Amino acid sequence: MPRFFVDHDLAVDHAFNLPEGPARHVQVVRMQPGESITLFNGQGGEYEARITLMGKRDVAVIVTAYAPQDRESPLRTVLIQAVSAAERMDYTIQKATELGVTDIWPVHGAYSQQRLSGERAQKRLAHWQGVAQAACEQSGRTRIPQILPVTTLDEALAAAPKDATRLLLAPGAATRLAALPAPQTCVVLLVGPEGGLSAAEETAARAAGFEGVVLGPRILRTETAGPAVLAVLQAVFGDI
Repeated sequence: MPRFFVDHDLAVDHAFNLPEGPARHVQVVRMQPGESITLFNGQGGEYEARITLMGKRDVAVIVTAYAPQDRESPLRTVLIQAVSAAERMDYTIQKATELGVTDIWPVHGAYSQQRLSGERAQKRLAHWQGVAQAACEQSGRTRIPQILPVTTLDEALAAAPKDATRLLLAPGAATRLAALPAPQTCVVLLVGPEGGLSAAEETAARAAGFEGVVLGPRILRTETAGPAVLAVLQAVFGDI
């Protein structure tokens, strides 16, 4: 059954027109009145809805059932990700969402090749939110990870939850990820940009309580690093 995110209040017996994106998809695949789709609004659970009208532009549905589905991981994970080039950042957000990340905090690093500000930053944030929503549609998640506006690394370090396990992916670190004790509340993971973190940034992260960890002897690309670590964390401490 096709599954869509809608930024809309949902309740059984509620009838409304689908937003443009889901409506267009339903029209493209030539669904017909009487057929059903699955909807979720990011507030938990999902809803079955029946198509009642197929117009040239509008698709009307009525919500027929609610299921209290919860496919979220018991492990809260926050990814502080240095902004990378467009396709690479999209990949990170998509895969991190599929792997159950709770929050994504984009930051500018000293060696970041991509710099965003003003209207351009707002447009990229809206785009990233769309990427995360689509990844939730595909992966079955019922809650959308929070993606914050681009900020500085110092601001992100200061805002990291005080009681979290704080990790810094650092080539050459002595601690292997598999050797970590189970986190008590959540994990905050910091991943640098294409050129890595500067010495000053790494020093600041360690001063903020981030422990350097390594996956193995190979150096991962910035778009691969976050999802790879999240996959390990889910396998060892989460719900995989």
